[in-house]
Amino acid sequence: MNYFELFGLPAQFRIDGEVLAQAYRQLQTQFHPDKFASRPERERLQAVQQAARINDAFSTLKNPLSRAEYLLSLQGMDIRGEQQTLKDPMFLMQQMEWREQLEEIPAATDVFAAIMAFERELKQASDEYFRELEQQLSAADWEQAADTVRKLKFMAKLHAELERVEDAQQEF
Repeated sequence: MNYFELFGLPAQFRIDGEVLAQAYRQLQTQFHPDKFASRPERERLQAVQQAARINDAFSTLKNPLSRAEYLLSLQGMDIRGEQQTLKDPMFLMQQMEWREQLEEIPAATDVFAAIMAFERELKQASDEYFRELEQQLSAADWEQAADTVRKLKFMAKLHAELERVEDAQQEF
């Protein structure tokens, strides 16, 4: 049973977060290890394993990027741990520009304004990639969807680096 089936959801990118959360709470209640405390050890172990699986499934499906990776894995394209380089020259150029912008932020006259401007730019680009991804997954264009996920993974790393720059500024 895949994660979508576990929660009674269609295996698609767009899901209803509230339906997911309700199904999660119901499954957690049903399989919570405390309910199996007086049961034989084998049943207690199964309950712990099932609760862990439910937690893994929920955290995978609630995050759009990990949900997309999971959908691709269901199609035999497991890109979750890969470090494949994109062959998209336009995106590679954009990556270099973003890296340069990020490196220049600490030297900006108004660092927080530079952080906010860069964050808006990253969000706008990420939103566009997520729109593309949804269309690609709906059209079963798995190769293109995998490339878009790779782009979004880069964007997520870049955003995390931006947060570290912001945190470093708040220490002063």
